[in-house]
Amino acid sequence: MATEIEVRPAETADAEAIAEIYGHYVRSSTATFELEPPTVDEIILRMKAIAEKSLPWLVADREGRVLGYAYAGPYRPRAAYRFTLENSVYIHHEAAGQGIGRLLMEELLVRCTEWGARQMVAVIGGGDENAASARLHEKLGFVRVGVLQGVGWKFDRALDSLLMQRAL
Repeated sequence: MATEIEVRPAETADAEAIAEIYGHYVRSSTATFELEPPTVDEIILRMKAIAEKSLPWLVADREGRVLGYAYAGPYRPRAAYRFTLENSVYIHHEAAGQGIGRLLMEELLVRCTEWGARQMVAVIGGGDENAASARLHEKLGFVRVGVLQGVGWKFDRALDSLLMQRAL
């Protein structure tokens, strides 16, 4: 019998697991355009920046083990964008394909709507290379609104960013 996954607000104690999950993608994929994995301290600073805006940062927890996380932050700093958020979602590579991303994103969408957001944007690194993320977002009602071509450079090559959007 599978153990239930709890989606809950992230805590500072989760930062090490979050750094481990994200670090894997920084080192091995085009899902993120960061080139060096952030430290645990940097993750804590990022978590605090999200919390200061009263925005959600969630983790998927199974028996005390963080299997993934999702959060929403401001899409852009200009005031007219204040009701538009950008999401990020990462799943431990050993737990991919188990529906954890969907659980996290469904709860994130609810909380962002309650916060007062009107739009959510996903900027999917690597464009079509990151098909799993695009499929997840499509299942949740996001639509493809554009591709920024060659805007990233990682692993000695140019990378696209797929833009997806959903009204809340």
